[in-house]
Amino acid sequence: MKILALDTATEACSVALITDADVIGRWREVGRGHAEEILGMVDTTLAEAGVTLGSLDAIASSVGPGSFTGVRICVSVAQGLAFGAGLPVLAITTLEALSVAALHDGADQVLACLDARMGEVYWGCFRAHPDLGVLAEGGLAVSRPEAVSVPFAGMYHGIGRGFAAYPLLAGREGLLLPAGACAALPDARHMASLGVIRLRAGQALDPAELKPTYLRDKVAQTEVERTAGKITES
Repeated sequence: MKILALDTATEACSVALITDADVIGRWREVGRGHAEEILGMVDTTLAEAGVTLGSLDAIASSVGPGSFTGVRICVSVAQGLAFGAGLPVLAITTLEALSVAALHDGADQVLACLDARMGEVYWGCFRAHPDLGVLAEGGLAVSRPEAVSVPFAGMYHGIGRGFAAYPLLAGREGLLLPAGACAALPDARHMASLGVIRLRAGQALDPAELKPTYLRDKVAQTEVERTAGKITES
């Protein structure tokens, strides 16, 4: 089985190819400029493996949450490649990818958290699932850091840059933050491994069905809304 995975939803830009023998890829923190990087990374990764796009079984795409522009780039590139090669796609969220990284490191329950800007975080709680690889405990959310909560008792492993952006999250009872967890961003390698499981579970989509997961309906507040918010908070 051969699956190509793409992610441009956060500050990182990454591509990975998983085969029966190995997983290879590229990961680079670029901040911006994902559109200029992603296709070159795809070409380099496929060439390194000696694999053609048409020989793949599917393309796994990050669908967010993350940067509105980054999410749109990833979904559009995945759709274009999949349509061109006649391949199905697999939708993987950034928070699922982070949780896979934590589960691989021995976590039982995971709280994945990314900086959503505007004083908010994207977050979700996860545990391992035998058929889907990882399962969300409740829905994914965007909220102020103080509203983040876990649904079940027990220790949760935190992962993601939301913890670095809002240190108050680190003080939550029942939360363990391993070394390096606060610096973590999604990696297409974890999306590729999850893609294999999801493909076997029958979760492949037609490229036209691939949709972004934004969580937040509005990118920016107007000046009037920001002013009103400051008055309310004061």
